[in-house]
Amino acid sequence: MRYEIRVDGEMSHTISEAFPELESVVAAGQTVLSGQIADEVQLYGLLTRFQSLGLHVVEMRRLHE
Repeated sequence: MRYEIRVDGEMSHTISEAFPELESVVAAGQTVLSGQIADEVQLYGLLTRFQSLGLHVVEMRRLHE
């Protein structure tokens, strides 16, 4: 399953490295991360990482493949 996750602001290079499984681009004042997420366990693990780094998830959606 491929997902797109948007967070507020521009993530630094150092913080982006905490998500090696996701590609990131900056658009309209947000960082957009996308990539393959194998299952719910991995998805919840990503959300926990966002929270522990103090990142505010604005939107998350599953993309059609």
